Amino acid sequence: MTTASVGFHCPECAGAGRQKVYTGRAAFGGAKSVVLTPALIAINIGVFLWSLAGGGGGTGISPKTLVNYGLYGPAIRFNDEWYRIITAGFLHSGLLHIAFNMYALWVIGNMLEPALGRLRFAIVYFGGLIAGSLGALVLEPNQFAVGASGAIFALFAAAFIAQRAAGIDPWRSGIALTIGLNLIITLAIPHISKGGHLGGLLGGALLAWLVIEAPRRTTNRQAPVIAAAVLVPVLFLTAVGAAYAFS
Repeated sequence: MTTASVGFHCPECAGAGRQKVYTGRAAFGGAKSVVLTPALIAINIGVFLWSLAGGGGGTGISPKTLVNYGLYGPAIRFNDEWYRIITAGFLHSGLLHIAFNMYALWVIGNMLEPALGRLRFAIVYFGGLIAGSLGALVLEPNQFAVGASGAIFALFAAAFIAQRAAGIDPWRSGIALTIGLNLIITLAIPHISKGGHLGGLLGGALLAWLVIEAPRRTTNRQAPVIAAAVLVPVLFLTAVGAAYAFS
């Protein structure tokens, strides 16, 4: 596919000067309905509204919700509250936080979910969420962390790998620039979970390679996807171990 102002042109059509255009979804070869993306957005928004109920100043997470469900290494280590590795990924500190994350999820999810299918999309999303928690527990174990950013960064990595697999230049499409800018913001601005973002990006890259690229390199196309699915609970157990080791 050749990138165009809207969507992508096939090389033959572009060379012939025809106006046949393929959207990003079609360029990845998928035409399945989008179900998980709006469902995840609805869950995140619902949890955000619920988190305001405890008195978060009108637009922010309530301190009680943050203390009880946010990612915090000592709570995992001393109280065995392992659920925080998951629940933190559905909490957001404020209106801007959730707005940016849900907008990114809507854009990238509508592109990736039809291309990957719901199972592979879910593996990357939830695996990236857990990998983000793992990264935060390694680099910032004694700080509270919340947000779906780890999962979003995992989807960014998956989009990069999916576009390369489809013959699309990630630099021309803009996903590489998006990842680069978000990494700069992550490293430059205080109070952003560097471990959460980097962990999500790296974990997402590994999972995306297993569900997108690896099946093309083997005759047993299901084996890498199964391996990716198995890797998700392994990441969870590793995150638990990180909480005990670093907090």
